Amino acid sequence: MPSAALDLTLAALADPQRRRVVDLLAQRPRAAGELARELDISPPAMSRHLRTLRASGLVEESHPEFDARVRIYALRPEPMVHLLRWLEESERLWSAQLLAFKAHVERDA
Repeated sequence: MPSAALDLTLAALADPQRRRVVDLLAQRPRAAGELARELDISPPAMSRHLRTLRASGLVEESHPEFDARVRIYALRPEPMVHLLRWLEESERLWSAQLLAFKAHVERDA
């Protein structure tokens, strides 16, 4: 994952309200109004959060056939998969560093 895309993902997830939106969308797709009610925030605030989540690629919107005015939001798995891969790589790096440090301390003790 290019670092700019990872930066967008991490920046979007830095806000607790947006993480709550992601948690709700992990259960099922939802309309913007439903998300705003669930989180007890104003529709304009929810719109700003959803705009950020869409820009990061974490969320996509669709319109049901019966009403084009309604927007349904759903999670996109790709950014989370890339984030997980980055976290796994970071964990491998830190684990190797900590094991080397442990070996060094034990050798010098």
